[in-house]
Amino acid sequence: MLGIRRQSSTNYVDWELLFSDPNLSPSRGSTMQRTQSIMEFQQLMKNDAKSALRYELDKLGNTAEKEYREIIKKDLANFETLFKRFLLKSGPSIVWNDIKSPPEGYIKSYSEISKPTLSGTEKHLLSKLVVVKLNGGLGTSMGCTGPKSLISVRSGLTFLDLTVQQIESLNKKYDAQVPLVLMNSFNTDDDTNMILRKYASCHVKIHTFNQNRYPRINKESLLPIAQSCNDPLEAWYPPGHGDVYECFVKSGLLDKFVKEGREFVFVSNIDNLGATIDLNILNMLVNPPEGSKPCDFVMEVTDKTRADVKGGTLIEYENKLRLLEIAQVPKEHVDEFKSVSKFKIFNTNNLWMSMQSISELTTAGKMEMEVIVNNKRLANGTNVIQLETASGAGIKNFHNAIGINVPRSRFLPVKKTSDLLLVMSNLYELKNGSMVMSSKRQFPTTPLVILVGSKYRKINQLLIYF
Repeated sequence: MLGIRRQSSTNYVDWELLFSDPNLSPSRGSTMQRTQSIMEFQQLMKNDAKSALRYELDKLGNTAEKEYREIIKKDLANFETLFKRFLLKSGPSIVWNDIKSPPEGYIKSYSEISKPTLSGTEKHLLSKLVVVKLNGGLGTSMGCTGPKSLISVRSGLTFLDLTVQQIESLNKKYDAQVPLVLMNSFNTDDDTNMILRKYASCHVKIHTFNQNRYPRINKESLLPIAQSCNDPLEAWYPPGHGDVYECFVKSGLLDKFVKEGREFVFVSNIDNLGATIDLNILNMLVNPPEGSKPCDFVMEVTDKTRADVKGGTLIEYENKLRLLEIAQVPKEHVDEFKSVSKFKIFNTNNLWMSMQSISELTTAGKMEMEVIVNNKRLANGTNVIQLETASGAGIKNFHNAIGINVPRSRFLPVKKTSDLLLVMSNLYELKNGSMVMSSKRQFPTTPLVILVGSKYRKINQLLIYF
């Protein structure tokens, strides 16, 4: 039975009621008139929530230092747009029965991709490329307080060290100038910029830009917990890697690279040690096969195993290639979504995109992505929500997007200490910043490592035992 909770606070909003569907499981004797009344009430609540948020964001923006006030107000306006899209949400964002498998040709096998044939082609290909690494995350899941990219992975080298080595090796080998761009967050920017000084003599130009800083929202009131722009960091959050499109454009770097004659950007997570520059994929983008349309978006996918059942997959929906995440799946179909036999591939978050397309879509306000609601509990017990987006969800906005089923070696993420132990072991050899599986391994599959016990969850504890 639907009901309204009474609270002493006038700011309280029952947001579960806000998004409930009055047509689902109605109580006995309910009428069309009662349903209409509930819908009207829900709309009033949404309007009140929007008005209250606008008022609080205006107050918040006015607390910014004068020189940054206009920039911060624009960021808060973008957050307000995201919040309004959140209010429009009512249940899963897809109709399960309308899902289709991608049409033939939309998911290509990596073996179909042609290699560069002419000597010297590599330098030309690399002149068209920019590498962006998503560097907004902290190493808290492994017991670290700073940027995850600065965690030592192998032989004293960090994720960032390995990334720079990979690109520098290619630049030297082919006399190229591929730039590295880091998308930082307010959590990682200061520490990262301090470390970048040590790469001054490397054969890699490194650029940075920051993703947005949005206010966390109190789950009960749907209002920001921050009272001032100078409030502690826990009042703010980076809104997911879907931010990369808008913030890359806003930074001015995308326009700069396009003017230099560069065409494509390779975006990946900095903790995926398998996400290296692939000349075969780049060649396909720069030199499309005869008779085929030029691609403006490529998502690398790989075969799903039982360890990957929660990973997003590619589907056809409303005549577009689309990323389907588990959060979008109706509860009664979650087990079906996890089926390795039905959904055989998942997103590695290695993405190749036309920078011109990114610019056009973002400038026109057509870069739409599903809103992800991330529930958190702060140290003081306050329940908050973070509204986020994922970069892979942008695939539906591009006109000629495909997936490429790549070898598993291109997906080597380090999310937990068990993953770190794997890449520290002699199962892998380090070559020019890249992890290469040992030829002594009889099977090319990655073993599943499970560390039992809380003593292994933090890096400093792990290193005591291994």
